[in-house]
Amino acid sequence: MFKTFLRHPETARDFMEIHLPVSLRQLCDLRTLKLEPGSFIEKNLRAYYSDVLWSLKTREGDGYIYVVIEHQSTPDAHMAFRLMRYAMAAMQQHLDAGHKHLPLVVPMLFYHGVDSLYPFSLCWLDEFANPEVARRLYAAAFPLVDITVVSDDDIMQHRRIALLELIQKHIRQRDLLGLVERIASLLVTGCANDRQLKALFNYLMIQHGHTPRFTTFIRDVVGHVPHTKERLMTLIERIRAAE
Repeated sequence: MFKTFLRHPETARDFMEIHLPVSLRQLCDLRTLKLEPGSFIEKNLRAYYSDVLWSLKTREGDGYIYVVIEHQSTPDAHMAFRLMRYAMAAMQQHLDAGHKHLPLVVPMLFYHGVDSLYPFSLCWLDEFANPEVARRLYAAAFPLVDITVVSDDDIMQHRRIALLELIQKHIRQRDLLGLVERIASLLVTGCANDRQLKALFNYLMIQHGHTPRFTTFIRDVVGHVPHTKERLMTLIERIRAAE
């Protein structure tokens, strides 16, 4: 019954005019309502999925807004998070259709349970054990490690992650000979195990092949760490044998 009513354009328009928060309703051009398919919902959510998805243009005509309307008769402590998953799925569908910008997606819950007054918050951030920390995390830009702007001297102080950072920063350089001493000084510290070293040299070979300069680079690195020379050469030979 819920879908039968809310999939009807005029009924859905009335619902939104009455129940959308004023600040959001003022953004919407309700004349442009378009019913969207629900095929974007993840398979593991479909057993719980009963909502209706409408798209509409903004009043300025240069943006999109989606309204997800879900109905529920039994309160769910994680309903806010479920609605966020629906919203993210709708955003992904919008991008997959070729749009460049994320749309606003307004999740709305229609509750008609036995118990009056819905008992749970519909802010998904309140579901965290520490909502304040969650708000600070998800309301700001995510942490970025842009290794391209970190100096090599600083990278050398990054302990066990330094080798990875140094190689990733300079991997596109045609000539790696300038890195020999830095790489060797890191290898001397034992900052990487055999598995990591194998992955490192395999990566270098894939990126740089078997050019004469790369062969010189490998020889120079090994020559700078004599006490691990045999270990490194064994690893490199195994990589070459597996190619």
